[in-house]
Formats: sequence, C-alpha cells, structure tokens
Amino acid sequence: MAQFTKTETKEAQTYLLEILKPGTTVYTDLRHVNRMGDQRWMDVFTVDGGQIRNITRLVCKAADLKYCTRRHSLKIGGGGMDMGFQVVYLLGLSLWPAGTPVAHSVRNGKPDTCGGYALKHQWL
Repeated sequence: MAQFTKTETKEAQTYLLEILKPGTTVYTDLRHVNRMGDQRWMDVFTVDGGQIRNITRLVCKAADLKYCTRRHSLKIGGGGMDMGFQVVYLLGLSLWPAGTPVAHSVRNGKPDTCGGYALKHQWL
C-alpha cells in the first residue's frame, strides 16, 4: 500500500479542483471483492475535455485513501453500503472541507453546500 505525503495530497487536491466542479459525475468501477466481502478494490474515473480519465491514484492522494500497488486500484474496507458512493463522498469532503462556495443542490428542502454531496456518483 502506498502512503502519500502532505505535499502530494495538496497537489492532488489542487489538480482535482481544476477538473472536478460541483455537480461533476465521478464514475467507479468495482475490480475485486475479497472472499469475506469486507474489502473492495475499485477504479475511479471522470470525463475531462471529452476524454475518460482514470483518476484513481489522484483520488487516493487527495482523500487519503489506500492505493494498492499490486492491483493498481483504490482499496477500501467495509460493506453493507454503497462503497463507490462512499469513495466519491470522501473525495468531495477532501476537496471542499468547509463546503462549496455556492449551493450545488437542494437537500432536505434547503440549499446544500456540503462538500461530500458536491459530486455525483455513478457505477460503471
């Protein structure tokens, strides 16, 4: 597993803020689940300038998630919930920890600026 420095984390966040705006769809692709069902390996993608981009390693750096060099994928533990959504939620929180400057949607009938919900998620 690769661990990242604070400099690498900040650089990844800065770069991702350039290509991901609130409302952008982030796609996840499940690569593997262990036998117990409590670990998942997945890749993360976005569309940037009409090109599909694999941003898995950048997401790991930005959101302080584990990157598995053996499988070249993000590794996350847990189950019983949508772990792809969880990855995108954690990414949004890392990019906008204090919330987005402008409301990006409405949640519970009120304008929502929470960074965790700023990005949209979709499975491939």
